[in-house]
Amino acid sequence: MDNYPISSNSLDKFYSINGNQFGQQYKEHLSDYRHWEQKAHADDWILFPGNLGSRLSIDETSLSNGELYTIVTNKAAKGKRGVLVAMIKGTKSQEVVAVLKKIPEKLRRKVEEITLDMAGSMNQIARQCFPRATKVVDRFHVQKLAYDALQEMRIAHRWDAINEETNALDNAR
Repeated sequence: MDNYPISSNSLDKFYSINGNQFGQQYKEHLSDYRHWEQKAHADDWILFPGNLGSRLSIDETSLSNGELYTIVTNKAAKGKRGVLVAMIKGTKSQEVVAVLKKIPEKLRRKVEEITLDMAGSMNQIARQCFPRATKVVDRFHVQKLAYDALQEMRIAHRWDAINEETNALDNAR
């Protein structure tokens, strides 16, 4: 910076961007938001059938203000562009099924595997919308079940040891 007549403070001001203004400009002029075909229902659901793949994940999530959404993702996209298949407000199976059935059945039948948690509603959604898919319980829930079972066994053995010790003390008296 020594060769330039402009100080670094001046450059910081020159290069600073108002994030709110930039976001608004993007939304209004660059993103084609006003002409988006899903705009009318985007508060309740959005679908991207072109992102559907043979291996999906379905789960619920809570956004910042506590609203629950059901999210369907394409595992092949690995978190990059094209991962989102559907985002639906709520977790009630019939409401989610109604939205997912807007995807042509021919595409939904191509799904071979769907990863989900053990919630009954998620199982029902998978069964009704992706009838040919093999259902796989996600790794997190399997690990949690194993951990909970191990904890239960550990506590039971601990109580057995305490009872044994108490009995030994009573017998010694």
